[in-house]
Amino acid sequence: MIRLISILPIALFAIQSARCQISLQAYRDSVYAASSELMNAEQAILKAEADERLNRTSMLPSLSASGSISRSFRRSGDNKLWGGSLTPQITQTIYGAGARAALAQSRSLLQSALRDSQNVMLNMRYAADFAYWNVSAMQLYLAATDEYVKIITSLYDVVKERFTEGYAAKSDMLQVEARLSDAEFSQIAARNNYQIAINRFNNLRGVIDAETSEIHLSESIIDSLALPQRILPDEIRSRRPDLLSAAARLRAAELGVNRVRATYNPKITAGVSGSWQTFTPNSSGRTFLDAAVMLGVNIPIFHWGERRYAVGKSQTDVSVAVNNLEQLEEDVVMQEANAWSALISSYSQMQSSLHNLSIAGENLSISTYSYNEGQATVLDVLQAQISWIQIYTNAITARFNYAVAVSEYQLVTGFGIE
Repeated sequence: MIRLISILPIALFAIQSARCQISLQAYRDSVYAASSELMNAEQAILKAEADERLNRTSMLPSLSASGSISRSFRRSGDNKLWGGSLTPQITQTIYGAGARAALAQSRSLLQSALRDSQNVMLNMRYAADFAYWNVSAMQLYLAATDEYVKIITSLYDVVKERFTEGYAAKSDMLQVEARLSDAEFSQIAARNNYQIAINRFNNLRGVIDAETSEIHLSESIIDSLALPQRILPDEIRSRRPDLLSAAARLRAAELGVNRVRATYNPKITAGVSGSWQTFTPNSSGRTFLDAAVMLGVNIPIFHWGERRYAVGKSQTDVSVAVNNLEQLEEDVVMQEANAWSALISSYSQMQSSLHNLSIAGENLSISTYSYNEGQATVLDVLQAQISWIQIYTNAITARFNYAVAVSEYQLVTGFGIE
């Protein structure tokens, strides 16, 4: 029975396996690769980049050409039956139309898309961490129930032998047998929970394999995880991708107002065009070249308040973006405080559980030894066993909660996202 004190090393049977061990970072990478949300975020970036390039082209000179060819069915004097022209034209917008504001707005939206992609990655990393630590915890739970069944079975064999020899009452044997049945029931439940954890683990990385019954992790919740330093709100604001995305959307909304307003400002264009055409009337079939320089001005004068309404409509987008950003900033402060509180609490529980586990293990060893020497009842041993399994389960839960709390604090503070 002394071996139960060293149950933690025994429980690492899956983690210490040399076959196909999966590190936490490798698992994160596989989750990123299989995530449809990340794929959609990348497509949103490509769309924003295309929109930015499209708006950039509106500020560049444009080249166009028009041409025509005609043929008459009735001759007029000596004129030719055919005629034609080709007119290329280069045009440049000098002022107006909101081209610069549109370009600046598309750049802000591109920054927002990039930050949204980082935010998706941050959330996927947390989901991957949770699934990874959950498998580790379920492995330890299963190992604990397996070991617990072995302990109860060993006690049952001793009590059964003593009952056969007339040194133990039948009630003692029935109590141990009931405890063994309960331990086996818990073992089945632990095995089912482990399989569910494996299914979730595989689903996130895009592996559909119903025959997969074992996962070998190179890291475990019983590994030492350093307590992170607390991050100040100002630093969180500078690196939380959802906050940066909201700020970029606010800038885009403000530029959208300028863009709408600019479309109702005077528009000045300049250009040069040339023409190659036949004479009119076309009596000789000869052609000639001509050129022209153009300067165009378009001044909106009266549109029944259309500009005021359009600008007012776009300003509502600014108000919404401001409200969203302010609310998100308030939420971030609360999220950080809650995450830090959970982190400290789980860390304290983990330290306490390790001390309690040591006491429970020693108590079980003493109770078992005393029973073998005839100085304790089987009820005392059973009570010590129940106490041990509960405290050991609490220790696993505390370590799992701490590992998840570390990942959650990294999520809330935007840790690791460049």
